[in-house]
Amino acid sequence: MTDTITIYHNPRCSKSRQTLSLIEDAGVSPSIHRYLDTPLTAVELEQLLKKLGINARNLLRKGEEAYKENNLGDPSLSEDELIAAMVKHPKLIERPIVVKGSKAVLGRPPENVLALL
Repeated sequence: MTDTITIYHNPRCSKSRQTLSLIEDAGVSPSIHRYLDTPLTAVELEQLLKKLGINARNLLRKGEEAYKENNLGDPSLSEDELIAAMVKHPKLIERPIVVKGSKAVLGRPPENVLALL
């Protein structure tokens, strides 16, 4: 049995739509998690970060208004504080994230997802 592919998706994002198309074009019907409609918990974000092999700062969208308003560029902020900010403001999460089993990739560029297919 193969692992299910899950995409953490924002349908308004062109990269997210392109990544979803690549997955579907490969004949895979992924589980779609619209994380803006159903926000992630801190535990879920921590698990995703482990699978991605990056820290919270690397998952932040630095161009978002909430990034500036909450002074998230402050290097003294802890991993937990950055994760809490992403839980509170899901738009801060870089997208899309695609997960298969114990591995995950960011769909930036969308072709990154091909490594999981």
